[in-house]
Amino acid sequence: MNPKLNSDDPAVSCMTPARADIPPEERSKVTILTLQNQKKRKDKTVLVTAYDYPQALLADRAGIEVIIVGDSIGMTTFGYKTTIPVKMEDMLPHCTAVWRANKSAFTVGDMPFMSYQESNEHAVRNAGRFIVHGMDAVKVEGAMIDRVKAISQAGIVVMSHLGLTPQTRAKLGGYRVQGKTKEQVEVILDQALRLQDAGCNFLLLEAVPRESAGYIASKLEIPIYGIGAGDLVDGQLVIFQDLIGMFWEFKSKFVKRYCEAGKLIQDALTQYASEVRKGVFPGPDNFYEIKDEELEKLLADDRWKYVLEKEKKTT
Repeated sequence: MNPKLNSDDPAVSCMTPARADIPPEERSKVTILTLQNQKKRKDKTVLVTAYDYPQALLADRAGIEVIIVGDSIGMTTFGYKTTIPVKMEDMLPHCTAVWRANKSAFTVGDMPFMSYQESNEHAVRNAGRFIVHGMDAVKVEGAMIDRVKAISQAGIVVMSHLGLTPQTRAKLGGYRVQGKTKEQVEVILDQALRLQDAGCNFLLLEAVPRESAGYIASKLEIPIYGIGAGDLVDGQLVIFQDLIGMFWEFKSKFVKRYCEAGKLIQDALTQYASEVRKGVFPGPDNFYEIKDEELEKLLADDRWKYVLEKEKKTT
């Protein structure tokens, strides 16, 4: 948002340029009020995951409004098959790395499996650890009404997550689209309204049909974002590795690849390995120089002469 304008004023919304058009040092910090007003103005919010310093730096420079340090790190970074094995100790250092890189985006720490289910006290304690490690908010999966209320009452901004909830995929029968029937939509809407009343500040809907997600978004006052939930919600989240072509296990239907960074990096590594083996790299442009007088001193040393002569014989 342009700091010279009152970016939360609907009257200037049409005058506000894209965040990517504003130099990072001139951007205002995105807050929960910014996100709420974007919903009121019907301005789409852009969300992406990031798990380390370089990823967060790139996302922030691109003008992304919300960065989520997701428990999807288990699959994208640690090589797990699911998010279930991820622990608090895995998440927190990555949150700190993202915080160090980020200048203006709103950051959300994803509470991993069993970091909040045990009790309200346990949930609040772990949510607080995310805030201490630089996050602006935490994300809690499922209709955890009591947990969300307790965390919110502790003064912490909370994002809820409904629809397909990977941490409880077994109860859902696997990775299945949710909200495909009127009854399912009514259940999700009821959960969303109760979470809103409990103090949830914004909500993520995953793997929900476009019309179902749009209907739910229209019934809530808080921002509703989608990951595989169509274009009728208030913003979009995509996993960083999915959108740049750095995840190969599978590609979800809702994912659009904006580049094939994985192939580009692999090709570069293949070329590097080939040049090293052929003696092409390093070349003269990659060598450090030594002053002639210092080289003469080295060459005057019999041990150095022996090394040079040995090198000539082998080449």
